[in-house]
Amino acid sequence: MRTALTTLVAAVVAAPAWATDVVVPYPEGYRTWTHVKSMVIEDGHPLHASFGGIHHIYANDKALKGYRSGRFPDGAVIVFDLLEAPRADHAITEGPRKVAGVMHKNARRYAATGGWGFEGFAGGDKTQRVVGKQAETACFACHVPQKGRDYVFSRLRD
Repeated sequence: MRTALTTLVAAVVAAPAWATDVVVPYPEGYRTWTHVKSMVIEDGHPLHASFGGIHHIYANDKALKGYRSGRFPDGAVIVFDLLEAPRADHAITEGPRKVAGVMHKNARRYAATGGWGFEGFAGGDKTQRVVGKQAETACFACHVPQKGRDYVFSRLRD
């Protein structure tokens, strides 16, 4: 009986780590959040094949607190809005949206990935998820070197 109870308690405690319902919600209205920074990844950059284009980073209020303190609280959401970057007439302009990448902080729910849930929405379409269960290898593995900054690459711009 004691073994069964111990096993049950262990299963309940571990459930969040292996639960199948770890879906990252689409960040409705993110373009009205605080704009953190922008950048362009051009041809020749090592990440161009996957992330070439114009990047805009947006943060909700909780994520702003994290940028300022270095530790992001649960409920912080960061959106990486990636757009094509067509060149014409000596200008780079915003093209169609390639993906809206989302980091959603919930230390318990996303414990296996540093407390962050990761998802990408192709073309910004909330029904077209491109990361899903591959978050650990598709996203988190690249963020591990940023552990000292709570796994976040971007920095709040003045």
